[in-house]
Amino acid sequence: MENIVYCQSCGMPLTKEEQKGTELNGMKNREHCYFCYENGSYKNPDMNFDDMKDIVTDRMHAMKRPDYTIKKAVNLLPILKRWNGK
Repeated sequence: MENIVYCQSCGMPLTKEEQKGTELNGMKNREHCYFCYENGSYKNPDMNFDDMKDIVTDRMHAMKRPDYTIKKAVNLLPILKRWNGK
């Protein structure tokens, strides 16, 4: 079984190198996607948990994902490092 790494901010699966965010030195970050993290910091550092829930829900609705998939993604958010303080 394959271990899938998820963005520790939004929960997006990081299955390809081009999906990963970047550090200041240009290296790929192993824990965050390019939507959330760039040049060594969060793109939206003042975002709160409720903002992220709304963004994830809106993106997944735009991708025409089923409601149960959206709920599963939103339920994953509290365990991610950005939101649980780890």
